[in-house]
Amino acid sequence: MYKHLFFDLDNTIWDFDLNSYHALREVYEQYGLPALGYENFNQVYNRNNDHLWELYRKHEITKADLAASRFSLTFEELGIASIDGSEFNHLYLERMPHQTRLCEGARELLDELAPWFKMHIITNGFVEVQHKKLANSDLAKYFTHVFISEELKSPKPAPEIYHHALKTSNARKKESLMIGDSWDVDIIGAMNVGIDQVHFLHTGGDTGFSAEEKEQMGRSVTKTWRFSRLSDICPILRKY
Repeated sequence: MYKHLFFDLDNTIWDFDLNSYHALREVYEQYGLPALGYENFNQVYNRNNDHLWELYRKHEITKADLAASRFSLTFEELGIASIDGSEFNHLYLERMPHQTRLCEGARELLDELAPWFKMHIITNGFVEVQHKKLANSDLAKYFTHVFISEELKSPKPAPEIYHHALKTSNARKKESLMIGDSWDVDIIGAMNVGIDQVHFLHTGGDTGFSAEEKEQMGRSVTKTWRFSRLSDICPILRKY
């Protein structure tokens, strides 16, 4: 029987894609850049940001490198030389936590589960942003512990952050479930330390597994589910 539920935050509970889109647009318009076309700007930024986050998770760059480069690279690619990428990043991070859109069904799920489970967050984010997101979105009240990779110097999928979360929460692996939107980060990370997982498809789509994913699952003793609706988690919690 599960007793501890470990949730990813971004794009599992808190709608990162939508909130980032609106926060970034506010800063973009503040700088008077509409002539570039926001959709193009957002697309180039997201590509650079995703690449830098991958390097950060692999410990190939630091947080400071990520923060300094993601907008500077974007401006360079778009031929903009007059804007300080670090200043733009600072304003973006200031605006981001004030966006409060949640993934569909997230609050309803948390309200339903709160009386029955200990719930925790394991997130790959920056400390100064993640706590504010939880507070401003009225989410902090649901979670007993919040584990942020920056504080632990161990971003998911590294096993250290999962081991620390289990130990701090006094949770046993077989009584724990990880719920997240990233296969490579949340699911593989939890799978590798022996925690069952739910892969949440934030943007919807086919809930079947690829041949590679089935092979990964076959090497693990854990259980893995995939859902495109958060409400679909409840039946397995009743069963297991």
